[in-house]
Parts: sequence; structure tokens; C-alpha cells
Amino acid sequence: MRPFRPKKTSRAPFRVGPRDVHSRRYLARVVESRRNGPVNSSVWFGVAARDVAQTLAWRGLICVMLFFAVTLPTLAHPLRPSVADVTVGRDRVEVSIRLTLEPLVAGMDLASLTDTNDSPLSGYHDRLRTLHPEVLEAAFQSVWPAIRSQFFLTAGETALTPDLLALRVPAVGDVERPRESVLTVGAALPDDGTPVRIGWSGTMGPLSVRHVSGERTGYTAILRSGEMSAPLPRAAVEQDDALQTFTRYVASGFHHIVPMGTDHILFVLGLFFYSLRLGPLLAQITAFTAAHTISLALAALGILSVPSSIVEPLIALSIVYVAVENMLGAQFGWARIAVVFGFGLLHGLGFATVLEEVGLQGGQFAAGLIGFNIGVELGQLIVVLAAFILVGLPFGHQPWYRARVAIPASAVIAAVGAWWTVTEVFL
Repeated sequence: MRPFRPKKTSRAPFRVGPRDVHSRRYLARVVESRRNGPVNSSVWFGVAARDVAQTLAWRGLICVMLFFAVTLPTLAHPLRPSVADVTVGRDRVEVSIRLTLEPLVAGMDLASLTDTNDSPLSGYHDRLRTLHPEVLEAAFQSVWPAIRSQFFLTAGETALTPDLLALRVPAVGDVERPRESVLTVGAALPDDGTPVRIGWSGTMGPLSVRHVSGERTGYTAILRSGEMSAPLPRAAVEQDDALQTFTRYVASGFHHIVPMGTDHILFVLGLFFYSLRLGPLLAQITAFTAAHTISLALAALGILSVPSSIVEPLIALSIVYVAVENMLGAQFGWARIAVVFGFGLLHGLGFATVLEEVGLQGGQFAAGLIGFNIGVELGQLIVVLAAFILVGLPFGHQPWYRARVAIPASAVIAAVGAWWTVTEVFL
């Protein structure tokens, strides 16, 4: 058999530039196709298309990693909702709201913010935090007419104008943390027995509404983007059924992860980048889920209580730990599962802050707790699924996946977690 010799041609031979990162792959495919007969153009186009797609995806991943490295340090502490306790009498409604006054006085648009540091008014906002209670109260009184116009109170089809009844501003404490004031407003009701609805403009941020009467709490909801509450009857507490409570808290739990829970998202991504194999990934997610379910339930029941000043820095450190362990290539075993379980307990205490703000009671407790936890799990699954589609599928089978994807991504996660730790402890 004669040895293979390429046919002479007047056309310039196919050349691959020295800077082409895929040159070896192209040459191997071309040589293999020539050994088997004439060059099949579909091979060329197939290889080229796949390599171009992988190159674009790789560059896109780098851009996403750089974006998170730059922007995520400001997203660790999403704005908490204001909490409104609504008491509806036969002829009057009163609303007591626990809130942070400074963003409202500064005129921030909280609908588009996740952290007050992102606002161009952040400097003015920070100066307001240093004001004595009397001075801040006077500043609030000056902007009250504009704020009142963003309150929505209705009785049936009748719009109500709330009056400012009381304002309590605490003394200046740690100016790096928000101080919680209490604002009380009220309005007279028309003599028609119609139920009351409450809400406020989305620019004032999320609002947690609780319908209360004495020691009883009925309807609860977290309102966003200018939503209105359900109709609240007079002289009685509106009670949700279990299904309504469950559905509403599934949505709240999901929202707490996507898009608000950037610290929890980074921790889950840290678990994802440890290994693409189903066994280790499933074991870690299961341990994390079991742990935060336990601590969330204990905290919601009031059995376990740890100050957020301790929980938040430890959550940030948990992100650093799992990311660094990914980079070191630690062997998978029970030690890793135990560590993830322990960190899951911390994250469950972080989840509990949302339920503490709403204050589930009575028949709502079980449905709300289960619904919120399921919403959290759905959010985590979406994060893992998105990571698998965007990273695992295009890169997971490559021999360089760990060196070029998993380790750099873990390094970015560790850096963000370290920054959060510093800001929680020292800034």
C-alpha cells in the first residue's frame, strides 16, 4: 500500500495561526479526516462552530466573574422591609410602622436599590444617621407632606389621607448600621363598614403588613413594587387560610434567594464548583438543606436566637471557607459534609430574620414556615441549574475545567466573602 501523500493544489494550504488556542484540535481533526478520505466540510464547520461557541462562553464567564467581583461587595445586605402593624377599628384605622427614616428623608428611590451605598444620595444618607433624634425628627417633619402622598390607604373606594400621630427616633448608635424608628399614622374611616387596604409607593421599599387586634395577628404579607394589601375588615382580624399563607411565603422564600440573597447564592455556587459529579453535589446540597431547615425552624419558634452581628460575619466566613477548600482540592468525605451542615445552620439563622420581621403566629406558623423553606429550596435549585447550564454543560467535560473555571470562580467567591467579612467586622 502506498503511503498517504497529499495531492498538489494551487490553493494555499490550510494554516492555523500560532495564536489559535484550538490549533491542535483543528490539526488533529484535519489529519484524521484526510486519513479516512476526502476532507468533509461538515467536520470543519462543526469543529469551528463548537470552538467559537466555547470561546465566546468562556469569555462571557470571565466577564460575569469580573462583574460579580466588582459589584457583589455592595449587595451583601439587602434593604429590609419596613413592618406595619395595622389596627382597624369601626371608625378609625391606625398603622404603627417600624422603619428606617434616613432613606426616606434623603429622598432615595428604594425601588431600584439593594443597598443605600449604591445611591448617589448615600453621602447625605450617612450624615442623617449621625443626627440626634430631635434633629432627624425635624428633618422628617419637613418632608412628611411628600412622604404622605406616597401612602395608600383606602376604605372601599374611598381614599384616606393619613395623619402623623407619633414618631419615635432612637438615640444615635452604631452609624454603620440602620437605626429603627417607629412611625404611627392614622385616619378616620367612613361610616359604611367597608374594609381597609394599605400600601405605599414602591420607591419607599418593601412593606411587611400585619393585621393585628390586641394580642392576635391575622393577615401578614410582604408588599413590593407598590402592591396593596388584602382587604382588612373592621373590628376583626382578617385570617388567611393555610393555602394562601403557604403560597405567599413560597414567593417570599424564593425572593429571599433570587435576587436578594447574594450571600446565600455565593455559598451555593461554592458547593457547585467543588465538583460536578452528582454524588458530592447532591450530598452537599442535602446537608445544607437539612441544616438550614432545622435552624430556621428553631429560630422561628424562638428556641434558638443568635444576634445578627454574630451570624452575618460567620456566614461571610463560610463562603470564604468553602471557596478556599475548592481551590485546595480537598478530598470529598464526611468532613466536607459536616462542614457544609454546620454552615447550613448559620444560613438558616440568616433566613430566620425575614420571618422575624413578619411575625408568623397561630395557624399561619406551620404553613408559612414550610412555604418559606420550600421557596428557599426552589431558589437554590434555580441557582444550581443556572450554573450547570451556563458553566457545567459547556465546560465541565474539558480537561482544563478545574484550572480555568472552578479555581478562578472559587477565587472570586472567596475574595467577595473575605470583603464581606471585613465590612461586617471592621467597617
